[in-house]
Amino acid sequence: MKSIISSITLSTMALGMMSSALAAAELRFTVWTGNEAHLALLNGMADSFKESHPDVTVRFETIPAGDYTQKLTFQLAGGNPPDAGWMMEDAAPTFVGAGVLEDLAPTLNADDGYDLPDFSEPARGLWSGDGKVWGVPFSTSPFVIFYNKDLFDQAGLEDPFSLAAKGEWNMEKFQEVAKTLTDATGKWGFEFKDGQGYETRIMHALMPPIRAYGGDVWANQECGFDKPEAVAAVKQLHDMVFKDKSIVPPGENGDFFSGSSAMTVNQISRASLMKDAGFGWGIAPLPSGPGGESPVIGQAGIVVFTAGDQKELAAAFVRHMTSESNVAKMAQFFPPARKSVLSSEAFTESNKLIPTEQMEVVKDAITKGKVLPSHERSPQILAAMKPRVDALWRADADVEASLKAVCAAIQPLL
Repeated sequence: MKSIISSITLSTMALGMMSSALAAAELRFTVWTGNEAHLALLNGMADSFKESHPDVTVRFETIPAGDYTQKLTFQLAGGNPPDAGWMMEDAAPTFVGAGVLEDLAPTLNADDGYDLPDFSEPARGLWSGDGKVWGVPFSTSPFVIFYNKDLFDQAGLEDPFSLAAKGEWNMEKFQEVAKTLTDATGKWGFEFKDGQGYETRIMHALMPPIRAYGGDVWANQECGFDKPEAVAAVKQLHDMVFKDKSIVPPGENGDFFSGSSAMTVNQISRASLMKDAGFGWGIAPLPSGPGGESPVIGQAGIVVFTAGDQKELAAAFVRHMTSESNVAKMAQFFPPARKSVLSSEAFTESNKLIPTEQMEVVKDAITKGKVLPSHERSPQILAAMKPRVDALWRADADVEASLKAVCAAIQPLL
């Protein structure tokens, strides 16, 4: 099959790369956003791609984030592969190991103006190896605290950005202000990312405090959930949920973006939801802890699927999307891995909803942070974790015993 495809490719190249020689084509591109601002940006890139490929249309297909990796896997297994798409950091090793991602290196290196080394080497770590490039990181986005300034004012509290500037924004202060906010305003002090910390966003809920305490969930093929640092971090969260009652508990629905919670953790792509928030707001770093400042980064890459029918065309579109000029456009929502864009005013001034000094928080976190953990067996690990982590979220839970059970379940997979 590969030899047949190669022969067809060579024949096409022999005819020349003139766009007029290309038949009309539609590229199917999967994403996990349905946000109008994000899709407008992406469709703008598809339109500009027509300047060199006038007969090509790109169709963006939205799959909800919580179902994204599973549904994408079903599409590939079921013979209905997209041509290209976004890929989450935790899924990257699994898809690379399965051999379902196309090597983009030939396409990217063939363009002298592309400058692949402009993407920082650490940011490329998950997506390349042995001279191959299986994906291009388009979002190296640290988690930050979104806060409702009006609720902080109502409670008579300094906001997290001001506290961080004074060096007073840590896990202890985080717990203290969350409880005060709940008591003073009747709103939740804090909610997990997208309100899904007990379900699809388990790692997003646990990683920031665990790293702040100096721990990790796994490293060097060893489980870290049962280490003292992780146990202390999760015990604090548990106290906030069940003793302080300041974190939205299981079974309840909070929504920071409508004003029902005073703080949440998220990434700047969500700032697009704040245009008509109806309350003052801002962003701040994650609270530090005994482990010091420990920013957590979520990363996503753009990939091409080997099972697709139009791999060369899809690779050309990825090259177009991740050019320096387009990365600068995406920077308002998706913090870049291109060093030239990250170090420029184009980044700190890219999001008109977030003040420049607060965008510096994002830039600083990218410089200092670590990407969320990943593993070739991430789907199996997360599935094994889920029932044990669920056991944490009861008022009478034995946190330490539950975390030991997590390690017992996942250690064979690590």
